[in-house]
Amino acid sequence: MAAMEARAETIAAGRAGELVWLLEHPPLYTAGVSAKPADLLAPDRFPVFKSSRGGQFTYHGPGQRVAYVMLDLSARKKDVRAFVAALEAWVIGALGEFNVEGQVRKGRVGVWVEHGAPKREDKIAAIGVRLRRWVSFHGVSLNVEPDLEHFTGIVPCGVTDHGVTSLVGLGLPLSLAEADAALKTSFERVFGATEGAAPPI
Repeated sequence: MAAMEARAETIAAGRAGELVWLLEHPPLYTAGVSAKPADLLAPDRFPVFKSSRGGQFTYHGPGQRVAYVMLDLSARKKDVRAFVAALEAWVIGALGEFNVEGQVRKGRVGVWVEHGAPKREDKIAAIGVRLRRWVSFHGVSLNVEPDLEHFTGIVPCGVTDHGVTSLVGLGLPLSLAEADAALKTSFERVFGATEGAAPPI
């Protein structure tokens, strides 16, 4: 988080370019600024980190692609809602590469899929961002093949009426590398061209 916030500051100051990190965390829970203590159901299960992002509790772990997005909205469009909608469109476009129909729901942040018989609606990607001086940080997490049982230690994003799923849970045995390729393709459609970068830390 320190490195991410420092990079956002240098972007805002005009001393560094925009950056997207694609990461895979060890099992952990993060608490956004709106997290409710009662939503942490198993406080001793995994490390818990306080986060400056928006939102409530979420889980990160192996098999989940976390994308931290440091973009300069002052050079793009100073519109927070439009930015969140663009992040949703990015993930939905990536899912579309695998013929998965991602959807958004009013009042529920993130990307959702309908599946199963009878049909149910589960979250496949979470979104939690923060802006400082019109530069974004934090970002999105896409469930590729995480252990979904790990989500039971929290109330994910404060939502109790729906569950979580993954690409593997939808019957698509995809790797993180395949998900990354789809994320890059969709990102360039939504936000513009990219170039490879070495890890900054």
